[in-house]
Amino acid sequence: MYDSRQSGSAKHAKAPVEVQWTAISYRTVILYVVLIVVIIGAGTYVAHPEWMARTFDRLSRSLGAAPSGVATLAQNQARFVNLDGKVEIKRANSVTWQNADYRTTLDRGDLIRTGDDGAARLAFVDGTTYTIKADSFVTVEQNTIERDQTDVAVHISSGAVDLATGTWQSPKSRAEVSFANARASLQENSRAAVRADPATNENQITVSAGAADMQVGNQHVQIGEWQRVTFNQSSGELTKTTVLAPPQLIAPLNLQPLIDADPKRASVHFAWSAIPDAVSYTLRVSTNSMFTRTVAEKEVTGTSVDLSGFDPGDYFWNVTATDAHKKASAPSDAYKFTLIAQGKTEEMLLEVDSTEIHGNVVEIIGRTEPSAALIVNGEPVADIARDGHFRYFTTALSRGSHEIVVTGQNRRGGTAIKRVSIVIP
Repeated sequence: MYDSRQSGSAKHAKAPVEVQWTAISYRTVILYVVLIVVIIGAGTYVAHPEWMARTFDRLSRSLGAAPSGVATLAQNQARFVNLDGKVEIKRANSVTWQNADYRTTLDRGDLIRTGDDGAARLAFVDGTTYTIKADSFVTVEQNTIERDQTDVAVHISSGAVDLATGTWQSPKSRAEVSFANARASLQENSRAAVRADPATNENQITVSAGAADMQVGNQHVQIGEWQRVTFNQSSGELTKTTVLAPPQLIAPLNLQPLIDADPKRASVHFAWSAIPDAVSYTLRVSTNSMFTRTVAEKEVTGTSVDLSGFDPGDYFWNVTATDAHKKASAPSDAYKFTLIAQGKTEEMLLEVDSTEIHGNVVEIIGRTEPSAALIVNGEPVADIARDGHFRYFTTALSRGSHEIVVTGQNRRGGTAIKRVSIVIP
């Protein structure tokens, strides 16, 4: 028998559903994502290349090795203490150059370059300083600070660098400079000037204080005070010579204020000691300590000269000696003087109450205005009480008559000078 319910049920049964898909691997997904990022990055670089460069630089620095703590960061980094003109740096883990500033810290592998008007002084934690002159290219080669020693070094690819070492806490410490195929290691309390010229392959190091040991391959050369070693990279020839020493500066004294009612017309007297083999001297005056802004330069045969035309302000000066063979000495240590316009209406209090002689040292006792600045024979007076009373001990004086000059200036621009005659028995 035919069952009508059964046929109806079969009539209303649903048809089967088919589902299809395509399998895509993770590798394919990643490739598509990378392709999209590259397209977006390329478009952004074309539209904003500088923004992309800065972003990449920040990213590369953030991915670099980070210091373990703030104390470690401070101990293992060098800093700029003087900057003038165009000075740029490039990090060891960066692809872009950036302008240097006083907040910039430097690590091993960082590059420094100066423009034709640029100069920079770099200081390490151990007290070693490297003064990078104009048109120079330098690499921070070593900067290791350990408990019992310090190792600092720079490499000069081109240009000129003056370096000076201080007193080290450990005899194991080292301060080095490399150039071409040579490496020089300085002793503590030493100074040297290094010049590297890749165009001529001529390189030289001149020691002006202390001593240095220079190594070129298997050769070692000891360099003493006022000795120079010239190294030709092409021939490998080493030449050691004695150089002319610079003169000692006499006047104006270091840090001496010069007060005049009309500084522009005032005549500044410069004097220095004579050098036996010198036939001429070159005086230079600059508004900064690295002598990148020279305001006066004068060549004379004597040991003194008077110059005028300076505006009020701070100045630095040095002298170079030249012998009969046209060979010049290194510049002398720079002295600083300040040219001050004398106040016509503003007076200041400055009195010398008494003087006492202690052997060959003179104690000066006096009073001035609170917050005034005092200089005695070119040296600043640090011990000034809140009420203006001060005491000052001079350096050791020779026997005989001396004139002690006390110069003061207050915040209102007022100036005063007191002169005291002293006889050391």
